[in-house]
Amino acid sequence: MEPPLLPTLYIFLDEGGNLDFSTTGTKSFSLTSVSLFRPFKIHTDLDTYKYNLIEHRIKPRIEMEYFHCAEDNRYVRGKVFSMLANLIPSDSVDALIVDKRKTVSALQAPESFYPRMLGFLLKYAIARADVAKIGEVVVITDQIPVRKKRNAIEKAVKLMMSKALPTSTPYRVMHHSSRAHYGLQVADYFNWAIFRKWEHGDATAHARIASQIRSEFDVFRKGTRYYY
Repeated sequence: MEPPLLPTLYIFLDEGGNLDFSTTGTKSFSLTSVSLFRPFKIHTDLDTYKYNLIEHRIKPRIEMEYFHCAEDNRYVRGKVFSMLANLIPSDSVDALIVDKRKTVSALQAPESFYPRMLGFLLKYAIARADVAKIGEVVVITDQIPVRKKRNAIEKAVKLMMSKALPTSTPYRVMHHSSRAHYGLQVADYFNWAIFRKWEHGDATAHARIASQIRSEFDVFRKGTRYYY
């Protein structure tokens, strides 16, 4: 008899803020990962709720193709955050926060910035997983139109996975449309709450899903201008 297959760990990624390091850009930049195993319990509830919104003609997004926290109205947003709090396992979310004012110019280019920051976040998330009980790791991001940025993300993921995982554990990087994947929509909601807390000082949504957030790491927390 063959041994049972080990589960696949899915890591969904989302980001907040922009890479404009001038005074007109956002103060902060966030990267958030949501680590989940199948079955994805929240998917069925989100799908049911989406079609309820369509049938009930809830404005302003009557067609309701997908959930997007920044565009969803307050009523929808509150309902989704309630589902996240009830259906996403505790300690599933990790986030990295960058104070862009402390980021040296040599690190601001996407091909330098992403490998450092994303690699750091994934290293933390993988370190808290029981890799001996994982059959494969699949990292999924939203579709990325800029080739330079996409290549930088893939480089960061592959470099970190090769160091953090046993050589026998395979891994993949995928770029899917958030419209087609509830996992990415979940990551979008968590990242929105985390980014809003750090950028605007509004922790209202964050408080509702605090038990799901395992870590929020400010890479420049000691005030240094250098990443370490």
